[in-house]
Amino acid sequence: MRRLTLWIVSTVAALVLLFSYHTSTGAAGGGQTAALSPTTPGTSSSSSSSGGSSSSSSGSDSSGSTSGTFTGSTVDTRWGPVQVQVTVDSGKITDVQAVVYPQDNPRDQEINAYALPVLHDEVIDAQSAQIDAVSGATVTSDGYIASLQAAIDAANLKS
Repeated sequence: MRRLTLWIVSTVAALVLLFSYHTSTGAAGGGQTAALSPTTPGTSSSSSSSGGSSSSSSGSDSSGSTSGTFTGSTVDTRWGPVQVQVTVDSGKITDVQAVVYPQDNPRDQEINAYALPVLHDEVIDAQSAQIDAVSGATVTSDGYIASLQAAIDAANLKS
């Protein structure tokens, strides 16, 4: 009788754990869909949540070199919106800044204080959006990369 009771309790516990497990694929897919929204080349998009940030471009000359500041689209992630601004000089990325990123709680601030400088350095080195996500900040990294790609597309840079 004790074995039967133990078996039933163990089975119920295993089923409860199995049905309460939530995967994260649904949240990541939603952020990626927002990241793939098209932008018009030569312009950049901005969001009202960005605090009125604007972008400018001096255009491109006949050699195809672009200069200016381009703002990527705002990407909604699980932890909050992410938006990146890229500064380009003669077709080279000279600076990249996250103008909107999660910072509502101390944990967000701690993660982003570490992750954003790493992402910045990777972009400057790679000169494209083909960079690795930062471990421990995967969701923010994915939003950063998606917004970065939109900004690079707006600058008409090859990636």
